[in-house]
Amino acid sequence: MLKEGKEPLEQIMRRISGSYVYWYNKKYERVGTLFQDRFKSEPVETESYFLTVIRYIHQNPIKAGIIRNIKDYRWSSYREYSVTPKIIDKEYVLKIFAKDNDIAIELFIKFNKKNNNDECLEIKEKKKNISDDELRQIIKNQFKVEAWTLQNESKEKKEINFIVDKTFYTLYNHI
Repeated sequence: MLKEGKEPLEQIMRRISGSYVYWYNKKYERVGTLFQDRFKSEPVETESYFLTVIRYIHQNPIKAGIIRNIKDYRWSSYREYSVTPKIIDKEYVLKIFAKDNDIAIELFIKFNKKNNNDECLEIKEKKKNISDDELRQIIKNQFKVEAWTLQNESKEKKEINFIVDKTFYTLYNHI
């Protein structure tokens, strides 16, 4: 989780990922994008949701079945809350739990180990299976052409096929 400063978070992520993609592509002699989905963010406006997001981040590897104990995930900042931090600014988080640092750490650990149904950035996508007949009707309505005519190999038809494939993918993944 990052606190947005003067530069918008989306711009920071675009810059970081752009630099990394450039380096990676150059190193492995490839071209194109590395990341399928764009960076996702949502505002954290309340203290309670802030704590929910922190716990969600820390428990994510457990819920994904990668680890069993929250402190065992090496890429997590969780352990830094009970030691001298090297990367994170833990003071803001711990002060939400208690003024005394030792008590705050104890409460932080209990809070993060608590079973929950926290959801953050959970996008519920409705997927609809489309029958062949429904797809033919979409093609006919959208492109004013019968689906069977798309089997021809002209350049125009190939372009239409590309658009149809893209449309089908979009419909399948976002309906």
